Amino acid sequence: MPNGTIARLLIDKGFGFIRDEAGVEHFFHRSAIRGAVFELLRESQRVEFTIEDSPKGPRAGEVRLLDE
Repeated sequence: MPNGTIARLLIDKGFGFIRDEAGVEHFFHRSAIRGAVFELLRESQRVEFTIEDSPKGPRAGEVRLLDE
């Protein structure tokens, strides 16, 4: 699984973006979060995630927080 950092969060809209180690940003929806509460996430947290195709292009399919 690729690793990255939460780059932007739009809590009120239910989504955010993860910046991977190459600097590419990936959209993620609140439903992709595993083992954490979306509303408690914060920017700069380290995560691992899967990448899946969507009609609008690649996005994060499952997102898990990494131990800090």
